[in-house]
Amino acid sequence: MEIIFVVVLVIVLALFFDFTNGFHDTANAMATPIATGAIKPKAAVTLAALLNLVGAFLSTEVAKTISGGIIREGGGGVQITPDFILAGLIGAIIWNMATWRFGLPSSSSHALFGGLIGAAIIGAGLNSVDFGVFVSKVVLPAIAAPIIAGVGAYLCTRLAYSITRRNGEGKTAHRAPFKYGQIFSSSLVALAHGTNDAQKTMGVITLVLVSANLQDHGTGPHLWVITACALAIALGTYVGGWRIIDTLGTKLTTVKPAQGLAAETSTAAAILASSHLGFALSTTQVASGSVVGSGLGRKGADVKWSTAGRIASGWLLTIPAAGIVGGIAAAIAHLGTIGVIIDTVIAVVAVLWIFLSSRKAADPEISNFDTVGEAVGIRGRKRKLRKDRNRKRAEMKRADRIAARDQRLSDKADAKSGAGPAAEAAADANISAAADTDSDAGADPDANPSSGTGSGSEVNAGSDPNAVHTSAAKTDADKTRADEARADKGDSK
Repeated sequence: MEIIFVVVLVIVLALFFDFTNGFHDTANAMATPIATGAIKPKAAVTLAALLNLVGAFLSTEVAKTISGGIIREGGGGVQITPDFILAGLIGAIIWNMATWRFGLPSSSSHALFGGLIGAAIIGAGLNSVDFGVFVSKVVLPAIAAPIIAGVGAYLCTRLAYSITRRNGEGKTAHRAPFKYGQIFSSSLVALAHGTNDAQKTMGVITLVLVSANLQDHGTGPHLWVITACALAIALGTYVGGWRIIDTLGTKLTTVKPAQGLAAETSTAAAILASSHLGFALSTTQVASGSVVGSGLGRKGADVKWSTAGRIASGWLLTIPAAGIVGGIAAAIAHLGTIGVIIDTVIAVVAVLWIFLSSRKAADPEISNFDTVGEAVGIRGRKRKLRKDRNRKRAEMKRADRIAARDQRLSDKADAKSGAGPAAEAAADANISAAADTDSDAGADPDANPSSGTGSGSEVNAGSDPNAVHTSAAKTDADKTRADEARADKGDSK
């Protein structure tokens, strides 16, 4: 009964990891088409979810690499129990959520490998890990794939711009074909993502079933496992990881349609080839390499190397960090049933804490698609209030300028009609003072005595039509100031 309980718990956590993989890696397919405006965010995420669902059914080679390759189940006297697999999943999930919290495009795949390897080493020793398979199927592809994809994206971008340059680079007519092409290429990336990443969860579930003697050793994932994993990653993709979409789509380099098409085509080609060969590739690394390569391929583009360095740091930290968390969880799991319960509680608390802290400390800059012309509804209310506030301030300044101008015209007109050149000169000398007087003074003739001599030099603003316009303009300005004060007071509450 205890083993069945742990197996069920592992399956649930594995599907949750698949879900986090979906929203964590949505950016791989949809960051660049959203950034270039080729497709709207909601439509892009929906399309990616459907294609991830389809892609999960196309291959199981990567699942076999995990279930019977990296972790030696039953070989050389090594016994991997469901407890250790649970611990590895906990390490992967916590690291996945932590990197999502900070918008860091780390690898969900490498988090899974790190968690499983750390838990297996603590639980069953170094012999439980086939490091030869790990190097050939994980490490080498992790180094080579981003470079190959980046070079491919660089060459494709150069080719695209060399073709369009002959007919006038930069014209709107040449952007449309690339935008339409991006819809196809991003769909291909989403399909490739499903063929590679969903299989990793299939491999974990298959591994736990084999370790519990519920499935024969050396067999592939069952149909129900494939279906469950496909649905989980599709749902996670639909939820979408907007933080990471913003990092890949706008913070690495300014992405143009030709660049986006080149980056996505290179990404899809690399992932599909790796899935066919059984390489457990990081789609995030491939996508990041392609975006950088496309940025280098466009003349005048600026690649933000500080952001690229932050992403690379996440890559280097992922396997050891997830491995440490997985190893700690495996040590706790040694306590038996109580250890499994403690691990589960810690994982749930950690995930909830990360999620809630991300909501409380959300950066208004994160997930802001103003720079690419796509408002996704995130921080929408704050943006609207800020826009209204700026509009009111502009109206207030305009009203003040109109009031000052009308006051000057009124003073000159009254001076000319009243006392000749002397009064006109006096009115000119008092223009700046008249512009700064209280708005009620402009409408009350008794409150604004003339600086000249004689009754004819009195500035009677109430008798001049321009003064009526001045008074109305100043009243509108005062009303705008009051509205702004009330809006600021509401924001502070």
